[in-house]
Amino acid sequence: MKKLNIADGIHMLTVNVENMLFEGMWEIANGVTLNSYIVQGEKTAIIDGVIDWDGIPENLYRELGEIGVDPQSIDYLIVNHMEPDHSGWISSFRSIKDDFTVICTDKAAKMVSSFYGEDRIRVVKEGDTLDLGKGKVLRFHPVPNVHWPDTMYTYELSTKTLFSCDMFGAFGRLGDHCFDDEMTPEEVDFYEFEGIRYYSNVMATFTPSLRKAIQKARELDIRTIAPGHGPVYRKNPQKIIDDYFRFSQYADGAGKNEVVLLWGTMYGMTARAVDFVERVLQREGVRYRKLEMPQESDSEMVATVFQSAGVIIGAPTYEYKLFPPIASALNELGRKKITGKAAFRFGSYGWSGGAEKELKEIVERNNMKWDFIESVEFEGAPKEEDFARLEAGVLQLLEKMKEKVVD
Repeated sequence: MKKLNIADGIHMLTVNVENMLFEGMWEIANGVTLNSYIVQGEKTAIIDGVIDWDGIPENLYRELGEIGVDPQSIDYLIVNHMEPDHSGWISSFRSIKDDFTVICTDKAAKMVSSFYGEDRIRVVKEGDTLDLGKGKVLRFHPVPNVHWPDTMYTYELSTKTLFSCDMFGAFGRLGDHCFDDEMTPEEVDFYEFEGIRYYSNVMATFTPSLRKAIQKARELDIRTIAPGHGPVYRKNPQKIIDDYFRFSQYADGAGKNEVVLLWGTMYGMTARAVDFVERVLQREGVRYRKLEMPQESDSEMVATVFQSAGVIIGAPTYEYKLFPPIASALNELGRKKITGKAAFRFGSYGWSGGAEKELKEIVERNNMKWDFIESVEFEGAPKEEDFARLEAGVLQLLEKMKEKVVD
């Protein structure tokens, strides 16, 4: 666990977590951080928590002691968000000190009680404040459905620090550099994609609510953004706000000037068409990512489709329907409400078609509103006339996606 000073009287405890499935389902190949913050005035508050405290009180005593915080001095636990990666430490802390007050929204209060049996709770509303003394004042701003209904911002007035919890977060472990002003260009690019992966995997379903939270942040005078996952932004906090707005556009069909080739094959017939399409993309000088399903993780697949302005789907018919790994991928994209993408699909069939029918059913059922070029289907292996139709479809897609590009 790292201990860092954020500003006068504000400390950060952060731990890297790896070899787990985030929310029990998302593979995080590059890990994730869990960030907790301590604000000291005459009284002391902990904002969110670090589950790596592992329930052993002596470990917490040591970590707090190293930054000059006596656990017995902690008066308030600020719960911005009740998801257990941020709140699962509450019962452990109770074994250290039992006369603290939980500060949270009304919706979080019900969960604090049902999850952990807590009843010493103060419910806060928009604009409520908590004066810790010595100039440290916390102000609370509910931002519901980011990505649970209980969420809120906590804003420290004297340092203009926004504790945003899941909002403005990113996957990715932290190394030696935990602040945006310390990062190399390569690290900036790394955390941007990990931010896209985080937004698309965890937050995309709630994009309308996230836009309201973005607007709320824009109304505040912010010097530092301190999220629950990922780096702290103190040099240019506006960048992560602008990034998140751009990510919200990706959820509605915009994307980077690149194509994702999402494909699967049984016996190689569709794969021949995939190889041809790839050569067309290379000839046209288009950036693209090629994801074969089910070999790729859902986390990688969702993030890559999410950030791409154009989607090409190569998938055969299987038992009168769409090749199941591709159908599963599209259903997951539909669940995440990733809408409005420019798309083109092709694939092989044997004794019967049916893939196209299920594709349309998935898109309509999930209200995805994807803008499809006419699909290309071929019996068995693709022939010269099929390659000509494939090339025409790819070129149409590249033209259509130009209006979707937001880099």
